[in-house]
Amino acid sequence: MSLQAYQQAATRAESPREMEYRLFAQVTRALMEAAALDETEVGKRTDALDWNRRLWSTLGTECADPANKLPAPLRASIISLSIWVGKHTTLVIRRQEEIEPLIEINRMIMQGLSGNGAAAAA
Repeated sequence: MSLQAYQQAATRAESPREMEYRLFAQVTRALMEAAALDETEVGKRTDALDWNRRLWSTLGTECADPANKLPAPLRASIISLSIWVGKHTTLVIRRQEEIEPLIEINRMIMQGLSGNGAAAAA
């Protein structure tokens, strides 16, 4: 079975919540790897930071849609986090802030998606 076929089968078997968790895990892993890189490796760091910013931008846009079924307070919180992630990411790219708070935010979201505290430590 090819990797693409496996990914398609796995995607069909996952719930939306599981897919979101998997995406956050992938992005967070990329951020962790970027954090371990030397700051001179700008391209690799920026790729991971941009991926995370795009994820959060998409979440913010989806939560701004009035048709979104999430409770309004949760949607507002996600939009606020999306804005913060965008601003903080810019500061990280400019070397004015650290990458770790972005990783921590993602871990907290993963914890919420998993329904238990142990998953966020993974």
